[in-house]
Amino acid sequence: MFDPVFEATQPLQSVRAEDWWAVEMELPGTKRNVLEGMALRWECVFVYPQDVGTLDYQAPRLAADCLASAFLSSPQEALLLDVACGTGLVAVELQRLGFCNLHGVEGSKSMLEVAKNRGLYQQLSLCVLGPEPLPAPSDHYDAVTVVGALSDGQIPYSAVPELLRVTKPGGLLCLTTRANSSNLPYKEALEAQLARLEQAGKWNRVLVRTVDQWERATSEQELPPSAGSSPGFIPGAIYLYRKQEAVPAQGTGF
Repeated sequence: MFDPVFEATQPLQSVRAEDWWAVEMELPGTKRNVLEGMALRWECVFVYPQDVGTLDYQAPRLAADCLASAFLSSPQEALLLDVACGTGLVAVELQRLGFCNLHGVEGSKSMLEVAKNRGLYQQLSLCVLGPEPLPAPSDHYDAVTVVGALSDGQIPYSAVPELLRVTKPGGLLCLTTRANSSNLPYKEALEAQLARLEQAGKWNRVLVRTVDQWERATSEQELPPSAGSSPGFIPGAIYLYRKQEAVPAQGTGF
């Protein structure tokens, strides 16, 4: 089947996420094609896998390690949802740690097809979180991950409650974002959203970890105001939360 998104972007092998999104949004076509454009990230099939090594992209490994460190039950028995799963970078790291029951959702049909061919997930669904709800019932997953898609022009921070909805009480949510200069306003708004949910008693913070060497910058404009001890690298952050356990209903005595 002819895929206008695939065909139009295939020659642009060195374009990063923000540019993929801009190119896709210019394409004529259906609402789904526009939503796919919003979902395409730099890990997409046209720059994966060579750019992953070139950019020293650490998020999938670090996020999986953080999640595993806080997991209270057997990883083999857990059911996980990988949101904006792309071609399966996070799934590879989760399987390395013993998580084998993985579902994925992704907004790009091309990337979803790559993930399907790699055999990393037991279930895959086409979904762009934000414009669309997650295709899952409430209180369904032991853990939910969003790695590499919480940033400006991708998943809106207002969609975080939807991640909570599909997580079981007591389950974990592992989220990441970048701290390059252009993403700092989004990062600030995201952290405010996370704090509001904690104040509302929806979840408890397990850890927040800042990583100086998240990935290599491709231009000086991407670097934060202070590159600190890691010149040439973009920093990032991992947020790990545990959904509040359900409170048993109080019996009424007479």
